[in-house]
Amino acid sequence: MDTRRLSRFSVATFVAVGLLISGCSPDSSSPEASPSDSATGSGAGPASVDQAALRKFYEQKLRWRECGTAGFQCATMKAPLDYAKPDGAEIDLAVARKKATGPGKRLGSLLVNPGGPGGSAIAYLQSYAGIGYPAPVRAQYDMAAIDPRGVAGSEPVTCLSGKEMDAYTQVDQTPDDQAETKELAAAFKTFAEGCQKRSGTVLPHVSTVEAARDMDIFRAALGDEKLSYVGASYGTFLGATYAEMFPRRTGRLVLDGAMDPSLPAVELNRDQTAGFETAFQSFARDCVKQADCPLGTTSAADASNRMKAFFKTLDAKPVPAGDGRRLGESLATTGVIAAMYDESAWPQLREAVAGAMRGDGAALLALADSYYERDSEGSYANLMYANSAVNCLDLPPAFDSPEAVTKALPSFEKASPVFGTGLAWASLNCAYWPAKATGSPHRIEAEGAAPIVVVGTTRDPATPYKWARSLASQLSSGTLLTYDGDGHTAYGRGSDCIDTAINTYLLEGTPPADGKKCS
Repeated sequence: MDTRRLSRFSVATFVAVGLLISGCSPDSSSPEASPSDSATGSGAGPASVDQAALRKFYEQKLRWRECGTAGFQCATMKAPLDYAKPDGAEIDLAVARKKATGPGKRLGSLLVNPGGPGGSAIAYLQSYAGIGYPAPVRAQYDMAAIDPRGVAGSEPVTCLSGKEMDAYTQVDQTPDDQAETKELAAAFKTFAEGCQKRSGTVLPHVSTVEAARDMDIFRAALGDEKLSYVGASYGTFLGATYAEMFPRRTGRLVLDGAMDPSLPAVELNRDQTAGFETAFQSFARDCVKQADCPLGTTSAADASNRMKAFFKTLDAKPVPAGDGRRLGESLATTGVIAAMYDESAWPQLREAVAGAMRGDGAALLALADSYYERDSEGSYANLMYANSAVNCLDLPPAFDSPEAVTKALPSFEKASPVFGTGLAWASLNCAYWPAKATGSPHRIEAEGAAPIVVVGTTRDPATPYKWARSLASQLSSGTLLTYDGDGHTAYGRGSDCIDTAINTYLLEGTPPADGKKCS
């Protein structure tokens, strides 16, 4: 499953199709010590971790250097590749920070994560959070980020060449017969085999539980007694996992665009499918009011039917999209989904769909390329590779065979007449994964943690609003903040009500009243 923000940042906040979730374990009483590992969730990682062996990681001194934009510093942090064998192989993790600008009392470090899994937290820090978060927040916090293991600067998972990835993204994800079904399954197998071949050593060790452990080492290296954190989309699951593992080290946590860790993969995928349908219907209602709407001007239902019909047309006959490339149904669907993450992309989508209907698929293909993080030279960032690698460890697969998908198709098509078939088949990706899942669905309560603010957007396409309600109710100290609006996530999207509530919490420690609603 995918959960990513398109327009405002180059870094995605997204959860990929086939999204999964892991278990975790509680912390020890000393904030500076290494974690206690009495596991509370299935697949939480090693039941016993050698505390003495972890101490060297907790006590390491980071060597900061200037990097990227002026004012940002970067370093390399060491962590065990396998927390069950902390004296064994190590992994190098990229970390970064931007010191508090002042004036005002310094409140420590504020870690940020844009989601994914697979989004680079450092790129997000340098391109947005470190320069675009509200000035009072940046004045009092050192803004900090760690690329999770397997992502971007932290020993990134790689799977396919650019040409291989081009072919993979074009495979028909709405198979019409047995031959097309076999072709799709073969594509998933080829992808998984490529990941194993190129990244087999790190592949079993990129779970969310391990990333949360890494965050605690980073907290200690920064000199903070407690972790303060803003996580978007998948970053909410990472933050909630940290709170479950280390509740007494949990400071001010904002979980924006929340995921529900209690659901199995098939329910998560079906819920997200419904979320994209909700977002598309909102787009369609707006589109038919616009003079340039390529889907008609009568009703949202008519717009949906025209969209589905156009996808079928592209399935039968892709259109040219420039540079020798063609736009078929799979890439067109991806382009439309990409624009669902932020309503400011709706005019761009109208223009792109209109162009594709005239036989020029370049603009819609560009939206798909942005989603996959493909550059003009045909190279891909590791976002999609890391996304599958983390998701397929965090939960057992949604489906274990094409036959299982076929059985579930009616429920997915009911959830979304526009996207249901394709998203159901996309949920087959983890069935062929070479590393066995280590996590399982479970409630996260994080008993003993400080107040945690959970933010939900009512028409969020990628993390449906009901997930935020569920997570807030699970967390023993959770409080729900609602944004009545469109798009993925809420903080920094233009609602003064949301921003003021979150800023007040981060700066003063006072969470909004549970159930507060903004528009």
